[in-house]
Amino acid sequence: MKIAFQMDPIGAVDINADSSFRLAEEAQARGHTLFFYSPDQLAYQEGRITARGHDMTVQRVVGNPAELGPEREVDLADFDVVWLRQDPPFDMHYITSTHLLDRLKGQVLVVNDPFWVRNYPEKLLVLDFPDLTPPTTIARDLQTIKVFKEKHGDIILKPLYGNGGAGVFRLDANDRNLTSLHELFVGFSREPLIVQKFLPDVSNGDKRVILVDGEAVGAINRVPAKGETRSNMHVGGRPEKIGLSDRDLEICAAIGPLLKEKGQVFVGIDVIGDYLTEINVTSPTGIQELERFDGVNIAEKIWQAIEAKI
Repeated sequence: MKIAFQMDPIGAVDINADSSFRLAEEAQARGHTLFFYSPDQLAYQEGRITARGHDMTVQRVVGNPAELGPEREVDLADFDVVWLRQDPPFDMHYITSTHLLDRLKGQVLVVNDPFWVRNYPEKLLVLDFPDLTPPTTIARDLQTIKVFKEKHGDIILKPLYGNGGAGVFRLDANDRNLTSLHELFVGFSREPLIVQKFLPDVSNGDKRVILVDGEAVGAINRVPAKGETRSNMHVGGRPEKIGLSDRDLEICAAIGPLLKEKGQVFVGIDVIGDYLTEINVTSPTGIQELERFDGVNIAEKIWQAIEAKI
């Protein structure tokens, strides 16, 4: 098959951690041809969805993860699969790319389905499952957030469309910084904030469970660094081997059918203790860590699911 990857610069990826690299590597091993382009090079041209990019051969060489051919323009309708793999922020640039890729429907399989990536961003899709999530409020209004904090005492405050642990704050019952943080956030963004009750179980780790076509295939535990609340690996969280608990499987059974129905082939959910906190559909990670811990080829499972849809 002909596979196109819409992603951040391939030359900057960590070959031992990046999930997009692993997906490309497995596709190449299966005999598929690869094309790379950045989201800035996606375009609508008089009825065609095009991209300027490079034919690509990936390789496990530190500092040189891919050999790229000369730049050329392609019609994405000529491909079998297009991967939507650029990282957030989930801003209007990102949203516009989902609108353009959505125009390939019926011609090309876009993974994950861009219509539902756009309509199910990670911190909003969980609202469909209130029985699985901690107490949550989404608001821009300071008074609404203050009422939530007065009720729950110890809270997590973060940008609604952030990623990688950036801008995540824990405000305990004695903290006096809520008003100042609110001023900071609203000063540079028009987006609402999301507030959740703090879950002490995060000290034991924030579990990343990976689902392929709606089915749980494994999990890794991300343990916060000493003195940190955030467990994201981007900010020093340590990945550990862990199994799927009965509660994890219960959560996956509840959300899996919807993810499969909406074309979300590769999804990573975040679970703290018994609670679902995020459903990551934009550019989930964790494949390589899970493969090392469990000795299972997760990228193969993802490609098997995709090939069955072609």
